[in-house]
Amino acid sequence: MKRIYIFTGKGGVGKSSVAAAHAVKSAGEGRKTLLVSTDMAHNLGDIFERKMGKTVEKNVMPHLDLYEIDPEYVMENDFPAVVEYLGNLFADLGEPDLQSMGMIPGMEELFSLLKIADIYKREDYERIIVDCAPTGETLSLLKFPELLSWYMEKFFPIGKVGVRVLAPISKAAFKVEMPNKYAMNEIERMYLKLAELQELLKDRDITSVRIVTIPEKMVLEETKRNYMYLNLYNFNVDGVYINRILPKEIDNPFFTQWLVLQRQYIALLKECFGALPIYEIPWYDEELKGEAAIRRIVEDVLEGEEVFRAKNITERERFRQTETGYELEVFLPNGEKEKIDLYQASADIVIKTDNFKRNIPLPNVLRRYRVSKAKYESGKLRIWFEKGCEEDEQGDAS
Repeated sequence: MKRIYIFTGKGGVGKSSVAAAHAVKSAGEGRKTLLVSTDMAHNLGDIFERKMGKTVEKNVMPHLDLYEIDPEYVMENDFPAVVEYLGNLFADLGEPDLQSMGMIPGMEELFSLLKIADIYKREDYERIIVDCAPTGETLSLLKFPELLSWYMEKFFPIGKVGVRVLAPISKAAFKVEMPNKYAMNEIERMYLKLAELQELLKDRDITSVRIVTIPEKMVLEETKRNYMYLNLYNFNVDGVYINRILPKEIDNPFFTQWLVLQRQYIALLKECFGALPIYEIPWYDEELKGEAAIRRIVEDVLEGEEVFRAKNITERERFRQTETGYELEVFLPNGEKEKIDLYQASADIVIKTDNFKRNIPLPNVLRRYRVSKAKYESGKLRIWFEKGCEEDEQGDAS
């Protein structure tokens, strides 16, 4: 079966090198492999010492292709009518410089994901390895399909009717041009692609998310939050890579305290992520540039077939019937109880923590039930539903 491996982590922890090492190992096993970068600060070309273009670079080595995605190029080639409409819209609003969908937050990341889904569907790569942007951008990228799908499900049917009714008068009355039928058809096509993309990313037999980190306090805390957010959106995290570990035998007093701190943070990482496979990558004495340098990671860390084996380790959200109603359980490791909030909005449960929010659609059987209580403990948020409860607008996890 074809697989997708997404590598994420804080900026500067070495995601690209770790992703590249997996790609080299995969190609060395004779599997047709594509290494993709969705980070706008692409560096695959630097790592492999190749000049990259806007399309797939073929046969960088046997069985390995590279691709640095240019989302604006993807938008203009795959959805030209939408781009043309938005260009006209921005011009009508007196913003002639905003001639690109890239100016809308999240759209560049979205089109990168749509391109990966297209490649997965149409090409015969056995493994697609994705070098993502730093943590915050990656989380925005991964949650965007679900968020946009939710809005489009709510508004798209009305919007399509509204376009037919308002299009003839919109230019004169509102000084804004409504999308034409070609743009609407492309928006509808994009919506269908979003549904496919969401299904692809949440399929644990297809997609794995792997976190790259280093043994430093600030990075450790961000890694814990990253893991919690990824579980909030129900992604399958099945590996943690601790990069840049100093050798224990280093003979230099300058590094003595650093070694002590690294040991402490490595122990904390293993404590936090004990259920996941953890790979320890040494700090190399050379820049990881070129195939030979990348192979050092393969030989030192990625030996064996376990590296690419699909693992379903983290728990999925689940509904179950109780004596008085139903219960929803959401796996939310490393959460802070006082920062978790939830409320029931129409046919959805909305869970919010820090700046991240997720709408979980309720099954039809629960449409007449209301939240009776919620509790967060041992890394799990449990929400109970009963009939006849007062329809509280908002609540938090106790």
